[in-house]
Amino acid sequence: MTEVRAAVIIGSGSVSFEMMRYLTEVLPVMITPKWVRTRCQPIAIADILEILVASLDGHDGSDHVWEVGGPEQLTYEEMMRIYAEEAGLPRRLIIPVPVLSPQLSRHWIGLVTPLPTGVAKPLVNSLRNEVTVRDNSVAEELTGGLIPFRDAVRRALRPSTDADIATRWTDAATSPAEARPSDPDWAGGTLKTDVQRVRSSASPRDLYWAFARIGGDVGYYTFDWAWKLRGMIDKAVGGVGLRRGRRHPEELGSGEALDFWRVSAVEPGRRLQLWAEMKLPGSAWLEFEARPDGDGAELSQTAYFLPRGLLGRLYWLVLIPFHVLIFKRMAHRIATTAEQRQLR
Repeated sequence: MTEVRAAVIIGSGSVSFEMMRYLTEVLPVMITPKWVRTRCQPIAIADILEILVASLDGHDGSDHVWEVGGPEQLTYEEMMRIYAEEAGLPRRLIIPVPVLSPQLSRHWIGLVTPLPTGVAKPLVNSLRNEVTVRDNSVAEELTGGLIPFRDAVRRALRPSTDADIATRWTDAATSPAEARPSDPDWAGGTLKTDVQRVRSSASPRDLYWAFARIGGDVGYYTFDWAWKLRGMIDKAVGGVGLRRGRRHPEELGSGEALDFWRVSAVEPGRRLQLWAEMKLPGSAWLEFEARPDGDGAELSQTAYFLPRGLLGRLYWLVLIPFHVLIFKRMAHRIATTAEQRQLR
């Protein structure tokens, strides 16, 4: 039997990495226990997988205990600062104090992160101990070159900037550092969604025609004045605004500009996904899908938002009342437009 021991594994789904992710993103100022100055040796999840595969391929029947780590020894404070840089967040102010007990730390983590208290408790208790590797030759030999911490974080964050959000959150992951469908809900960052579903007597093709006309001269089916105001605000803060319009009144191709959106995915007759290029404290997508449903079809309309930092979360909360008014009505108007076309 071969036992592989590692301190902090960098990748979505790793409890220690997810704790660091949420603390760093939610809190611009952190008053922390002394454990933020504890040193450890974080290792990329891709390296861990290479080591595990190599241990199986070269198993000689003997028992082994391998302590492995990445190429750097870092404190938790240093790791959080690097994470903030890679996530595009302002510099975090981290103030260690000697008075925060482990019990208080557990409650604090439970308050500002979605990690279960039962998971946070043993993790916080372990953070008081320095975990570094005396002899890292096994990891270096089996991986052929360990991934630096900054690069490991960048790989873990890469899915957050992918245009095809549906692939990121619903399909099988394409990288070891990405969250997988079987991971807990808190793995991979917090994705905010607004989902509207409308049953329509129109065909999927007519539904697609209706939502593929969005933007440009047609507008957004409801509260056009609000969309125009959002475009003016975006332009005022250095964004693209609504001035780009669209290339064709009905046809769309992948990668095309559409007002302050970019077409990130399109399946003619079925699905359209738009990525927001407006100035936002995070990343946003708007997706439409026409699904056959008996003699008609169902329109699935989903707004996704991946907040960046505390400002991103506040932005989503402020917009919830507007989403309730706008997105629900927009979905119904799209379905009605498709039905009217079908009757012609």
